[in-house]
Amino acid sequence: MQQTALYEQHEALNAKIVDFAGWAMPIQYPSGILAEARGVRHGTGVFDVSHMGRLRFLGVGAEVLLDKILTRNILSLRDGRARYGFLCNENGGIIDDVVVSRMSSDEFMLVCNAGNRHHVIKWIEQQMQDIRDVEITDLTNRTGMIAIQGPTAVDLIIEALSIDLTDLRKFRVQEYSYADTVITFSRTGYTGEDGFEVICEAVDASRLWGDLVGQGAIPAGLGSRDNLRLEAALPLHGSDIDESTNPIEAGLSRFVDFDKKSFIGKEALEIILDAGPEREFVGIELTERGIPRAGCSLVYGGEQVGIVTSGGYGANIERSIALAYVRSELSELNQELMVDIRNQLIAARVVKLPFYGR
Repeated sequence: MQQTALYEQHEALNAKIVDFAGWAMPIQYPSGILAEARGVRHGTGVFDVSHMGRLRFLGVGAEVLLDKILTRNILSLRDGRARYGFLCNENGGIIDDVVVSRMSSDEFMLVCNAGNRHHVIKWIEQQMQDIRDVEITDLTNRTGMIAIQGPTAVDLIIEALSIDLTDLRKFRVQEYSYADTVITFSRTGYTGEDGFEVICEAVDASRLWGDLVGQGAIPAGLGSRDNLRLEAALPLHGSDIDESTNPIEAGLSRFVDFDKKSFIGKEALEIILDAGPEREFVGIELTERGIPRAGCSLVYGGEQVGIVTSGGYGANIERSIALAYVRSELSELNQELMVDIRNQLIAARVVKLPFYGR
């Protein structure tokens, strides 16, 4: 397994380490997943997300390439701003969901999912035949990435790092001086809370992490991150979205700029949009005791009508919830369904997303 620049920090904190997409990552610390998730909602948590892919695109052809492969309009993206969107195949299937930031006129940063990194790089290189003057550099192993999330994140960063991020608006990106180096903050995250993600040189990651934890930030693992993103109904690639799903049925068409002249997968997505999806991505809340997990069937009238893609117990909302695909005609709010949990049918209903909101 690969180790991030913070591996020794996790060991020192007695984290439970697991294999995640080939990386040795902390799933939880001794306080436990639920305590960590609640701590993030009420204070500030820090997550090692250095396993995420970080790709730099440099050159005058960079924006042309990114505009071709992404569902978002990159030509209109201003310096210091970021956008969330998708890399789709010709059928509209989601290769990956990514965040792309324009650092300057001809420099971009793209953050992709850990397990997808090599596939994404190879796929992008295949789309470069007619595009010149662009260089792609994989910075993943040379850098560290830390997510700082929670309602007190701004104040804690000021105290710990002497960096004031008050004026850094959502989905903005900016470089700041830290100690004797430069680090890059973006006001983005994957928890449903306000917060930031910071990219630094790998050699600076431990010092940065130590300063944040020393000021009171709660170390949080992948388990609590998953619990928080589930409450916020943020999709997980490989579970809720993949190449067998598309942004329309996943309820994510707002991240597809159909007014763009072209992008890979546009024609297929327009057909799906016009016809309407056969199934829809919904929130499920159990009305009886039970914990839904990915792979559980949704049942109506004795027939399977959908499938759970993510599920669990929401640490902060204190109820059992799931994300699922269900036939479109059964996707209305308050629709009653059954969830098959270990061959036992548990009552549930369709509810509004997200489950949790700030």
